[in-house]
Amino acid sequence: QVQLVESGGGLVQPGGSLRLSCAVSGSIYSFDTLGWYRQAPGKQRELVASITNGGGTNYVDSVKGRFAISRDNAKNTVSLQMNSLKPEDTAVYYCNARIASRPSAYNIYWGQGTQVTVSS
Repeated sequence: QVQLVESGGGLVQPGGSLRLSCAVSGSIYSFDTLGWYRQAPGKQRELVASITNGGGTNYVDSVKGRFAISRDNAKNTVSLQMNSLKPEDTAVYYCNARIASRPSAYNIYWGQGTQVTVSS
């Protein structure tokens, strides 16, 4: 059993910052790519940022230069630093992880989501 627990969401004014964290626990043999997705009301869930085991990162164009994803493999955490937030960043943010509980047996896991609201 693998669990992902997000924290750090909330209400922030435009131009402000938030840091999301995701703690991964459970039966973990190895990690692969970790990421953050978001889903705004009436829209499809989209990939915001991802980070590979080697530290390679990928961002959706709308957050490039404003958001930064990082991972701490020793602590089994992945974080998303969000700066210069805009109202259009308002969404539920989900942590996502590709994890193997045994050799070569990877599955995708999701956190429960954390609300980020950017509003004055």
